Amino acid sequence: MGATTAERSEAMSTDFLKVAQAARAAAAELAPLPRTPKDKALRAIADALEAHADEIVEANKKDVEKAREQGTSEAMIDRLRLDVQRVKGIADAVRAVADLPDPVGEVVRGSTLPNGLELRQLRVPLGVIGIIYEGRPNVTVDGAALCLKSGNAVLLRGSSSAYSSNTALVKIMQEALEGTDVPAGAVQLVPGLTRDSVKHLMRARGLVDVLIPRGGASLINSVVEESTVPVIETGVGNCHVYVDADADLDVALGILVNAKAQRPSVCNAAETFLVHRDVADAFVPRALQALKEAGVTVHGDAQIAKYPDVVPATEDDFFAEYLSLDIAAAVVDSLEDAVKHIRTYGSGHTEAIVTRSQQAARTFVSLVDAAAVAVNASTRFTDGGEFGFGAEIGISTQKLHARGPMGLAELTSTKWIYTGEGHLRTSEGSVRVSELASG
Repeated sequence: MGATTAERSEAMSTDFLKVAQAARAAAAELAPLPRTPKDKALRAIADALEAHADEIVEANKKDVEKAREQGTSEAMIDRLRLDVQRVKGIADAVRAVADLPDPVGEVVRGSTLPNGLELRQLRVPLGVIGIIYEGRPNVTVDGAALCLKSGNAVLLRGSSSAYSSNTALVKIMQEALEGTDVPAGAVQLVPGLTRDSVKHLMRARGLVDVLIPRGGASLINSVVEESTVPVIETGVGNCHVYVDADADLDVALGILVNAKAQRPSVCNAAETFLVHRDVADAFVPRALQALKEAGVTVHGDAQIAKYPDVVPATEDDFFAEYLSLDIAAAVVDSLEDAVKHIRTYGSGHTEAIVTRSQQAARTFVSLVDAAAVAVNASTRFTDGGEFGFGAEIGISTQKLHARGPMGLAELTSTKWIYTGEGHLRTSEGSVRVSELASG
């Protein structure tokens, strides 16, 4: 007779507890390690991935075949698929992380207090990071590499669609770590294919220090609303391009098409463009033609829907993160109205203004509430690599701890260290033991 649902859930909970406790123990060993052994471990992982590329591809074929049987779109299958060349690219990305500066131990600030105490604020690892993500198995390795480099253990919960791939990748990474000073338990795959395993991770307060969800809005909202572990929100991007009355329209056209069409399926792609009424007649027809040539469908308000081939926009269109060759559009009466629109519909990711007016740019930057604001540049630059961080684990759209592209530094917390010479705090102020003795 098969196990009941309760029995399976209990078994899964035990399995989860085992890997979570292993990650917790590994985090304590990993945290004090200097850069050299961490970099050596990352390069060992990269070499192992390349050496076992055929094994990884074979495991990935099972996921791809299953996805096809379930009717998954070819676009999603392409994100899931691994071949030897893609595995090599993943390995190279790990080596690139190894080459980055180590944030751990960096002095964020420091001073000598008037009483003589030496005060320093140092970067330290967060501890155990849980990552819940969809689709692409490369995130399994990218997330692990960034966490290890920043001194953190990681619990990885990818989607069930990539379970065979992720299992193979984690096994290979753990085996590679066994020959290094980094504990193999620092990289763990959350066991199980059901939502129960996700719930265990979200409720593991005390074992897991922070959760990072990577995926669509429904995944992120679910984790934020249900988790008892602190969550860093990442990724949802309803990004706007606002074409100001003082914009260079040629520049605006280039930025708009690039922001929307260069790679429409990512969170920093533009999903809405706004045009100041004073330049709407001159800009909108050109924009519609250029977007049409790029294969983009425009969902416009009443002022834009009067043009051919424009789909009348609904309220939902302005809230949408399309992640496709679709874009919403509206005409606004002023810069302030553009900001109001963005505050109503935006997700706090990236907002762009195109203008030749320094005053308009300053006003827009000061009024828009977003992780990144672009002035005369595409929204597509909001990216850890483009910002010079070398790599990122996601783009935070919240305001606590981290905001914007999250590189290695954002995967750390801080610790205050103060050093004295027998300093004591008294009701009269600070004194040294030696001063009391001499007194």
